[in-house]
Amino acid sequence: MKSMPTLSMPSGALILLILRVLRSGSLHGYAVAQRIHVLSSETLQVEEGVLYPTLQKMLLKGWVTAEWGVSETNRKVRFYSLTTAGRKQLQAQQADFDRVTEAIQTILRTA
Repeated sequence: MKSMPTLSMPSGALILLILRVLRSGSLHGYAVAQRIHVLSSETLQVEEGVLYPTLQKMLLKGWVTAEWGVSETNRKVRFYSLTTAGRKQLQAQQADFDRVTEAIQTILRTA
């Protein structure tokens, strides 16, 4: 059986998925990307060239904080954590995503 190829992350969904993954606790950047990949049944692939600029934007907006630490492979990494503002942003983006998804599904069923 042929395996499904991994897909690049749609840019509009990346912030939502990062916020959701960080809701469970702080992670370093590579772990965020891996968690998204695993939770998507290895369908979604987050490229480093998109992940780290997105995390930086999220830091500037106050949705996440970052602290230096040591990874499980003994490397110096930044651990990202969700802030109160990030939790509010997650709720808002989840509601928007749900409305858009419902609208698309309605069109697909009825068109």
